Amino acid sequence: MLIARSIALFVLAALLEIGGAWLVWQGAREHRGWAWIGAGIIALGAYGFVATLQPDAHFGRILAAYGGVFVAGSLAWGMVADGYRPDRYDVTGALVCLAGVALIMYGPRGR
Repeated sequence: MLIARSIALFVLAALLEIGGAWLVWQGAREHRGWAWIGAGIIALGAYGFVATLQPDAHFGRILAAYGGVFVAGSLAWGMVADGYRPDRYDVTGALVCLAGVALIMYGPRGR
């Protein structure tokens, strides 16, 4: 159950951070305005809070693992929101990152 909760929190964090950055991008680079930028800033702030809800108490471990989730999530976001089509190297790299997430967060540790 803890692993399922942790994965759900990583997914939520990715949606908030990647979505927030995308909203800021749309507001600034695509000239959609300050409302988009403001929504992005709020989403980015919410991401920061969601990261604190991870069951592991080690900030460095959580943020390091989240980096792998961010890589894979960013490619997925690009596919859905912008029509980006990753090549085999993108997909392989994302899978390597997700394997790293699994090792960092869920690997057996002597306690």
